[in-house]
Amino acid sequence: MPMNFVKHCPSCVVIIDCFEVFLERPTNLLAIAQTFSSYKHHNTEKYLIGITPPGTVSYISHGWCGRVSDKRLAENCSMLDNLLPGDTVLADKGFDIKESVGLFCARVTTPAWTRGKKQLTGIEVEQTRRIANVRIHVERVIGVIRQKFSILSETHPIDAAMAVSGDLPMLDRIVRVCCGLVNLCNSVVPRE
Repeated sequence: MPMNFVKHCPSCVVIIDCFEVFLERPTNLLAIAQTFSSYKHHNTEKYLIGITPPGTVSYISHGWCGRVSDKRLAENCSMLDNLLPGDTVLADKGFDIKESVGLFCARVTTPAWTRGKKQLTGIEVEQTRRIANVRIHVERVIGVIRQKFSILSETHPIDAAMAVSGDLPMLDRIVRVCCGLVNLCNSVVPRE
């Protein structure tokens, strides 16, 4: 385990975040509403990714419509089923999943935020800085995936996100292969 994790979050088993892949605008009005991401201002397919502290992709979800919240995606994909008692999940503040993770006797650590307060306390600022220093690695892994595989930066036809006869949708297969290939590259997480 990298030293940064040993010092600040020794029980961390996974760092989670979501990333989105652009889709062409569907013709069906319901599909437009379901795939439109207000964050990206585009129609998207959303994926939950989990990386281990050393920087390896350990989990990638099926694609979900871009409108789905990070919380709903995390609670309804199978990622939480892999948690063991005592595990810690690092996540961004959009992942309000403390209760769901707690059902597995694990805990989620998110940065503090000022909801209802003017500013954070000194302790909260320091804890948030520590969490951000280790949580940033999931953003870096997502960046490497997008940088190495420009296919994920393109806009895909809506058909690529649809399953045909029970198979995984083409876009899900592309994302999984890209994540697997990134695991063969050098890690973005420094060992020291």
